[in-house]
Amino acid sequence: MTDAPGAVREPHHADVSGGWLRPAVFGAMDGLVTNIALIAGVGGGGVSSHSIVLTGFAGLVAGAISMGLGEYTSVRSSNEQVAAEVAKERRELERHPEAEARELAETWVSRGVPRDVALQVAEALGRNPEEALRQHVREELGVDPDEQPSPWTAAISSFVCFSIGALVPLLTYLVGFTSLWLALGVGGVGLFVAGALVARYTNRSWWISGGRQLLLGALATAVTYLVGRVIGIGGGGIG
Repeated sequence: MTDAPGAVREPHHADVSGGWLRPAVFGAMDGLVTNIALIAGVGGGGVSSHSIVLTGFAGLVAGAISMGLGEYTSVRSSNEQVAAEVAKERRELERHPEAEARELAETWVSRGVPRDVALQVAEALGRNPEEALRQHVREELGVDPDEQPSPWTAAISSFVCFSIGALVPLLTYLVGFTSLWLALGVGGVGLFVAGALVARYTNRSWWISGGRQLLLGALATAVTYLVGRVIGIGGGGIG
Protein backbone atom coordinates (compact mmCIF):
# COMPACT_ATOMS: atom_id res chain seq x y z
CA MET A 1 0.00 0.00 0.00
CA THR A 2 1.31 3.45 -0.94
CA ASP A 3 0.93 6.55 1.15
CA ALA A 4 -1.80 9.02 0.29
CA PRO A 5 -0.59 12.13 -1.58
CA GLY A 6 0.69 14.74 0.82
CA ALA A 7 0.78 12.33 3.74
CA VAL A 8 3.57 12.89 6.24
CA ARG A 9 5.29 9.68 7.29
CA GLU A 10 6.36 9.24 10.86
CA PRO A 11 10.13 8.80 11.32
CA HIS A 12 11.23 5.29 12.20
CA HIS A 13 11.76 4.71 15.87
CA ALA A 14 15.01 3.34 17.22
CA ASP A 15 14.96 -0.31 18.25
CA VAL A 16 14.84 -0.14 22.05
CA SER A 17 13.84 -3.74 22.70
CA GLY A 18 17.02 -5.64 21.86
CA GLY A 19 18.78 -5.07 25.15
CA TRP A 20 22.12 -4.04 23.62
CA LEU A 21 22.22 -0.23 23.87
CA ARG A 22 22.25 0.16 27.66
CA PRO A 23 25.01 -2.42 28.33
CA ALA A 24 27.00 -1.13 25.35
CA VAL A 25 26.85 2.45 26.63
CA PHE A 26 27.61 1.50 30.21
CA GLY A 27 30.35 -0.85 29.08
CA ALA A 28 32.12 1.76 26.96
CA MET A 29 31.81 4.47 29.58
CA ASP A 30 32.92 2.18 32.39
CA GLY A 31 35.87 0.98 30.33
CA LEU A 32 36.98 4.53 29.61
CA VAL A 33 36.49 5.91 33.11
CA THR A 34 37.87 2.84 34.88
CA ASN A 35 41.10 2.63 32.92
CA ILE A 36 41.66 6.37 32.65
CA ALA A 37 41.30 6.65 36.42
CA LEU A 38 43.34 3.50 36.99
CA ILE A 39 46.36 4.59 34.97
CA ALA A 40 46.07 8.09 36.45
CA GLY A 41 46.27 6.58 39.93
CA VAL A 42 49.26 4.36 39.32
CA GLY A 43 50.91 6.98 37.10
CA GLY A 44 50.45 9.58 39.81
CA GLY A 45 52.32 7.25 42.14
CA GLY A 46 55.34 7.41 39.85
CA VAL A 47 55.45 3.89 38.42
CA SER A 48 57.12 3.10 35.10
CA SER A 49 55.37 3.15 31.75
CA HIS A 50 55.61 -0.64 31.60
CA SER A 51 53.81 -0.92 34.92
CA ILE A 52 51.09 1.48 33.73
CA VAL A 53 50.49 -0.62 30.61
CA LEU A 54 50.46 -3.84 32.64
CA THR A 55 48.01 -2.32 35.11
CA GLY A 56 45.86 -0.99 32.30
CA PHE A 57 45.58 -4.35 30.55
CA ALA A 58 44.88 -6.11 33.83
CA GLY A 59 42.08 -3.62 34.44
CA LEU A 60 40.79 -4.14 30.91
CA VAL A 61 40.60 -7.93 31.18
CA ALA A 62 39.23 -8.01 34.72
CA GLY A 63 36.73 -5.24 34.07
CA ALA A 64 35.46 -6.67 30.78
CA ILE A 65 34.89 -10.10 32.32
CA SER A 66 33.21 -8.57 35.36
CA MET A 67 30.96 -6.36 33.23
CA GLY A 68 29.98 -9.23 30.92
CA LEU A 69 29.17 -11.59 33.78
CA GLY A 70 27.34 -8.87 35.67
CA GLU A 71 25.16 -7.95 32.69
CA TYR A 72 24.38 -11.60 31.95
CA THR A 73 23.39 -12.29 35.54
CA SER A 74 21.37 -9.08 35.84
CA VAL A 75 19.37 -9.54 32.64
CA ARG A 76 18.91 -13.28 33.20
CA SER A 77 17.62 -12.69 36.73
CA SER A 78 15.27 -9.95 35.53
CA ASN A 79 13.90 -12.19 32.77
CA GLU A 80 13.38 -15.03 35.24
CA GLN A 81 11.49 -12.71 37.56
CA VAL A 82 9.25 -11.59 34.69
CA ALA A 83 8.68 -15.23 33.70
CA ALA A 84 7.64 -16.07 37.27
CA GLU A 85 5.17 -13.18 37.31
CA VAL A 86 3.80 -14.19 33.91
CA ALA A 87 3.23 -17.73 35.20
CA LYS A 88 1.45 -16.31 38.24
CA GLU A 89 -0.79 -14.16 36.03
CA ARG A 90 -1.54 -17.17 33.81
CA ARG A 91 -2.77 -19.12 36.84
CA GLU A 92 -4.96 -16.20 37.91
CA LEU A 93 -6.52 -16.00 34.44
CA GLU A 94 -7.25 -19.72 34.48
CA ARG A 95 -8.81 -19.64 37.96
CA HIS A 96 -10.64 -16.30 37.91
CA PRO A 97 -11.16 -15.20 34.28
CA GLU A 98 -14.16 -12.96 35.04
CA ALA A 99 -12.45 -11.13 37.88
CA GLU A 100 -9.31 -10.65 35.80
CA ALA A 101 -11.37 -9.27 32.91
CA ARG A 102 -13.03 -6.77 35.23
CA GLU A 103 -9.64 -5.77 36.63
CA LEU A 104 -8.30 -5.14 33.13
CA ALA A 105 -11.42 -3.16 32.23
CA GLU A 106 -11.02 -0.98 35.33
CA THR A 107 -7.50 -0.15 34.25
CA TRP A 108 -8.79 1.14 30.93
CA VAL A 109 -11.67 2.96 32.60
CA SER A 110 -9.16 4.84 34.78
CA ARG A 111 -7.57 6.08 31.54
CA GLY A 112 -10.82 7.47 30.17
CA VAL A 113 -12.31 4.53 28.25
CA PRO A 114 -16.11 4.25 28.73
CA ARG A 115 -16.91 1.45 31.18
CA ASP A 116 -19.21 -0.49 28.86
CA VAL A 117 -16.64 -0.40 26.06
CA ALA A 118 -13.82 -1.43 28.41
CA LEU A 119 -15.82 -4.38 29.75
CA GLN A 120 -16.82 -5.46 26.27
CA VAL A 121 -13.24 -5.43 25.01
CA ALA A 122 -11.89 -7.19 28.12
CA GLU A 123 -14.49 -9.95 27.81
CA ALA A 124 -13.75 -10.39 24.10
CA LEU A 125 -10.04 -10.48 24.84
CA GLY A 126 -10.63 -13.23 27.40
CA ARG A 127 -11.66 -15.55 24.58
CA ASN A 128 -8.04 -15.47 23.41
CA PRO A 129 -6.10 -16.63 26.51
CA GLU A 130 -2.61 -15.89 25.18
CA GLU A 131 -3.44 -12.36 24.05
CA ALA A 132 -5.32 -11.76 27.31
CA LEU A 133 -2.22 -12.86 29.20
CA ARG A 134 0.00 -10.48 27.21
CA GLN A 135 -2.34 -7.56 27.85
CA HIS A 136 -2.57 -8.28 31.57
CA VAL A 137 1.21 -8.53 31.87
CA ARG A 138 1.70 -5.26 29.96
CA GLU A 139 -0.84 -3.44 32.09
CA GLU A 140 0.15 -4.86 35.48
CA LEU A 141 3.91 -5.34 35.11
CA GLY A 142 4.68 -2.72 32.48
CA VAL A 143 6.66 -5.17 30.33
CA ASP A 144 6.08 -7.08 27.12
CA PRO A 145 6.62 -10.80 27.79
CA ASP A 146 7.49 -11.36 24.13
CA GLU A 147 10.22 -8.71 24.00
CA GLN A 148 12.55 -9.43 26.89
CA PRO A 149 16.23 -8.54 26.35
CA SER A 150 18.72 -11.31 25.69
CA PRO A 151 21.24 -11.86 28.51
CA TRP A 152 23.82 -12.99 25.96
CA THR A 153 23.35 -9.84 23.88
CA ALA A 154 23.74 -7.71 27.00
CA ALA A 155 26.81 -9.63 28.18
CA ILE A 156 28.62 -9.57 24.82
CA SER A 157 27.78 -5.89 24.22
CA SER A 158 29.09 -4.95 27.65
CA PHE A 159 32.24 -7.10 27.34
CA VAL A 160 33.20 -5.80 23.91
CA CYS A 161 32.42 -2.14 24.58
CA PHE A 162 34.19 -2.15 27.95
CA SER A 163 37.28 -3.62 26.27
CA ILE A 164 37.23 -0.96 23.55
CA GLY A 165 36.73 1.85 26.06
CA ALA A 166 39.46 0.55 28.35
CA LEU A 167 41.91 0.27 25.46
CA VAL A 168 41.64 3.93 24.45
CA PRO A 169 43.83 5.47 27.21
CA LEU A 170 46.48 2.81 26.55
CA LEU A 171 46.84 3.57 22.85
CA THR A 172 49.58 6.17 23.24
CA TYR A 173 51.71 3.77 25.27
CA LEU A 174 51.19 1.01 22.70
CA VAL A 175 52.55 3.20 19.88
CA GLY A 176 55.63 4.21 21.86
CA PHE A 177 54.78 7.36 23.83
CA THR A 178 55.45 7.42 27.57
CA SER A 179 53.62 10.57 28.67
CA LEU A 180 50.84 9.99 31.18
CA TRP A 181 49.33 13.36 30.35
CA LEU A 182 49.09 12.44 26.67
CA ALA A 183 47.37 9.15 27.56
CA LEU A 184 44.91 10.97 29.79
CA GLY A 185 44.26 13.51 27.05
CA VAL A 186 43.47 10.77 24.55
CA GLY A 187 41.23 9.15 27.13
CA GLY A 188 39.43 12.47 27.61
CA VAL A 189 38.82 12.72 23.87
CA GLY A 190 37.44 9.19 23.98
CA LEU A 191 35.04 10.13 26.76
CA PHE A 192 33.79 13.16 24.86
CA VAL A 193 33.32 11.18 21.64
CA ALA A 194 31.50 8.37 23.46
CA GLY A 195 29.16 10.84 25.12
CA ALA A 196 28.53 12.60 21.81
CA LEU A 197 27.73 9.28 20.09
CA VAL A 198 25.18 8.44 22.77
CA ALA A 199 23.37 11.68 21.91
CA ARG A 200 22.55 10.14 18.52
CA TYR A 201 20.24 7.66 20.24
CA THR A 202 18.84 10.01 22.87
CA ASN A 203 18.20 13.13 20.76
CA ARG A 204 20.24 15.22 23.19
CA SER A 205 22.76 17.89 22.29
CA TRP A 206 25.96 16.09 21.25
CA TRP A 207 28.28 18.63 22.85
CA ILE A 208 26.37 18.65 26.16
CA SER A 209 26.32 14.87 26.27
CA GLY A 210 30.02 14.68 25.39
CA GLY A 211 30.94 17.42 27.85
CA ARG A 212 29.04 15.72 30.65
CA GLN A 213 30.92 12.46 30.16
CA LEU A 214 34.24 14.31 29.95
CA LEU A 215 33.52 16.16 33.20
CA LEU A 216 32.53 13.01 35.10
CA GLY A 217 35.60 11.17 33.84
CA ALA A 218 37.86 14.11 34.74
CA LEU A 219 36.53 14.12 38.30
CA ALA A 220 37.20 10.40 38.72
CA THR A 221 40.66 10.79 37.18
CA ALA A 222 41.57 13.72 39.43
CA VAL A 223 40.61 11.80 42.58
CA THR A 224 42.61 8.68 41.68
CA TYR A 225 45.60 10.72 40.52
CA LEU A 226 45.70 12.58 43.84
CA VAL A 227 45.43 9.30 45.73
CA GLY A 228 48.35 7.93 43.73
CA ARG A 229 50.43 11.02 44.41
CA VAL A 230 49.72 10.85 48.15
CA ILE A 231 50.60 7.16 48.38
CA GLY A 232 53.64 7.67 46.16
CA ILE A 233 54.22 3.98 45.47
CA GLY A 234 57.08 4.72 43.07
CA GLY A 235 58.46 7.85 44.65
CA GLY A 236 58.78 9.65 41.31
CA GLY A 237 56.90 11.93 38.98
CA ILE A 238 55.14 11.19 35.74
CA GLY A 239 56.47 11.03 32.22
